[in-house]
Amino acid sequence: MTANNHYQKDVMTQLSNNQVKFLRGKAHSLKPIVMVGANGVTDNVLEEINIALNHHELIKIKVRAEEREDKQAMIDHICQQTKAAKIQVIGHNLSIYRKSANPKIILPK
Repeated sequence: MTANNHYQKDVMTQLSNNQVKFLRGKAHSLKPIVMVGANGVTDNVLEEINIALNHHELIKIKVRAEEREDKQAMIDHICQQTKAAKIQVIGHNLSIYRKSANPKIILPK
């Protein structure tokens, strides 16, 4: 198991299946608010993602990559650097969640 997969497993164990299902439902109607393009995951992109997570907790990111492996590496890097849980990936859209100090989303038990 790679370090990224191990990290993601630790984050996801903090969320129950019902909570992930609930967050997937909430993420469905969201529009991507951060775009990751040809330059990849830069420090500025990570800063924008952190700002968005602090404000919204649950966000959708559009990740554009030519190769599937490159896209997965970007997703793993984003989740690890932001300490966010990967909720769902559909096509080029990634939904992630990170609880803020003042939670706006009340998760089911």
